[in-house]
Amino acid sequence: MSSTTMPTSDPLVFVRYLDVLLVVLAAPFVVLMGGPVLGYLVAGGTWIVSRFAATAIENRMKRSGSARAQVGVGFAVLMGRAWLMGIVILVVGLAGDRQDGLMAALVALVAFSVYLATQLITRPMERNTPST
Repeated sequence: MSSTTMPTSDPLVFVRYLDVLLVVLAAPFVVLMGGPVLGYLVAGGTWIVSRFAATAIENRMKRSGSARAQVGVGFAVLMGRAWLMGIVILVVGLAGDRQDGLMAALVALVAFSVYLATQLITRPMERNTPST
């Protein structure tokens, strides 16, 4: 095996998707404790779908050669996800009870905090291959 070959599996996949795992694993506790299920399901589902969509867009973006395009698309994805979660929190709060809106906001806050922490840990570990 050559030393320049990249591994096919990501050893940090558990850390990279810790936010998604936390949202999924907390769902039974919210249901069993009688929490606002509507807010949790809508915010959790939106977070998971937007997280995987952003990852797919970022992977496609990394294959492009332009650093300017990578930064622009990365920023647009980040802002789009923030707006999407804000709109979801507002809609759930207006459509359901106030507790549903609060639960949606808490899910978004916790998921984003975990996402930010894991990104701060894993981004410096990524290899930046020089482009020729």
